[in-house]
Amino acid sequence: MKDDDPLKTKSMDFAVRIVKFSSWLRTKKKAFSIADQILRSGTSIGANLAEARFASSKKDFLNKCKIALKECSETLFWIELIVKSDLINQEQAESVFKDCQELQRMLSATCATFEKGLSLP
Repeated sequence: MKDDDPLKTKSMDFAVRIVKFSSWLRTKKKAFSIADQILRSGTSIGANLAEARFASSKKDFLNKCKIALKECSETLFWIELIVKSDLINQEQAESVFKDCQELQRMLSATCATFEKGLSLP
C-alpha cells in the first residue's frame, strides 16, 4: 500500500498518532470528551483528503481541502487545550503539535495552488 503522495502519507501517519493519543487520553487521563474531540478532528484531516482524491470537480477538491485545513486548525486547538489543562506538558505535546502544523502548511499550500488555478480565465 505504497503511495507517493506526501500529503496522503503525512495525514495518515498523523491520524494513526491521533488514534493512539486519543486512546492514551481516555485510558490514562480519563479525558473522554477531549479524547473524542481530538480523535474526530485529527482523523478527519485525512478522511477529507481521501474524499478530495475523488472529487467531482476542482471546486469540490478545493472545498474538501479547505475542510481538511479547518479540521487541522481545530486539532491544533485541542492540542493547545490539552496542554493548558495540564493533561500533558508542552514538551510532551511538541512533536504532535509540530506534525499538525506541518500538515497545516502543506494543506495551505495545496489550497492556495488550487485557488490560483480556479481563478485563471
